Amino acid sequence: MTPGARVSAAIEILNAMADGLPAEQAMTRWARSSRFAGSKDRAAVRDYVFDVLRQRRTAAHFGGGETGRALMIGLLRAQGVDLGALFTGEGHAPQPLSEPEQTAADAPTDSATLWNLPDWIIPDFKDSLGDRAEAVALALQSRAPITLRVNLAQSNPGSAAAQLADLGIETRANPRAASALTVVEGERKIRNSSLYLEGKVELQDASSQAIVAAMPKAGRVLDYCAGGGGKALAIAMYPDVEVFAHDIDPRRMNDLPARAARAGCVIPQFETDDLAAKAPFDVVLCDAPCSGSGAWRRSAEGKWTLTAARLRELNAIQDSILDAAADLTAPKGYLVYATCSVLSCENEDRAKAFLSRHPDWKSTFEQRFDVDEFGDGFYTTHLMRV
Repeated sequence: MTPGARVSAAIEILNAMADGLPAEQAMTRWARSSRFAGSKDRAAVRDYVFDVLRQRRTAAHFGGGETGRALMIGLLRAQGVDLGALFTGEGHAPQPLSEPEQTAADAPTDSATLWNLPDWIIPDFKDSLGDRAEAVALALQSRAPITLRVNLAQSNPGSAAAQLADLGIETRANPRAASALTVVEGERKIRNSSLYLEGKVELQDASSQAIVAAMPKAGRVLDYCAGGGGKALAIAMYPDVEVFAHDIDPRRMNDLPARAARAGCVIPQFETDDLAAKAPFDVVLCDAPCSGSGAWRRSAEGKWTLTAARLRELNAIQDSILDAAADLTAPKGYLVYATCSVLSCENEDRAKAFLSRHPDWKSTFEQRFDVDEFGDGFYTTHLMRV
């Protein structure tokens, strides 16, 4: 595909999203109808679409509208790209810019556009992050780092880094977790590499790894909201633990047995109705459903689809999960709560609400991880009975 054709493809996908199709579905539909597109073409188009989602308000401002074409014009203009070289109308390239489209808007001055956030959530951002709010909002507009977790049961970071380098995958140590390596080159080679296929490395954000590194890891550990099982796998690489997984929707864990086998471990899965009989657990991890605001670099669509009503609904779900998990925790055990959110209403406020409902519990540890070059935004707290 030519550079202009890639822009046209991104416009097509953005227009499909405007018609109500989620980003991943729109991307998949385009890819299936565009078999001619190579892997580099698909990656470039995907980057365009997700760059627009991360910077939608800026793109709309500089493009003068919300259509796919306007958003792409705005994104490229903000990036300093020569629009005339891409919008030629030749082949599959988009048509040349009209006279109105050639006029660029002045630089934005309002926080919503500069921060690329919905108006309603900016007060929550400021209340939650204080003087870090702007830095986090700006960080969410860039692409997230690609990070590997070294399986410490099978390798070590130094050895893994050297072997990856031999395969053309360059990494550097990530200070957020001892097991974390940030990929700086060759990321598309990871999934076919021998280290990945042998379970010596897994793709996992460094802050997510830090959550596991900080939590108690002994005895019987239940990953209560396991999803795909990334944290369960990270826990399983430590000695002296027996890890179990549960999710309210077991289908989310479909790939976990194969991933566990690759990592050289076994992680039994429990149905919700079986948990009471399997309890108590020494540690219960609740990586609760949340806004995902700390990971909006990866799931940028989320910041435009989240509503205040949905956020309140998530808070209620988080409370119910903590209450249910408390009943599964051993008397001297730990209840670990975590989210990939930067909002206090999903983090500190939920811990305080839990302690208010359960005065016989206390918090023994609490930590935030901001969105930065090392990893996503996360929060965690460790709770235990007094």
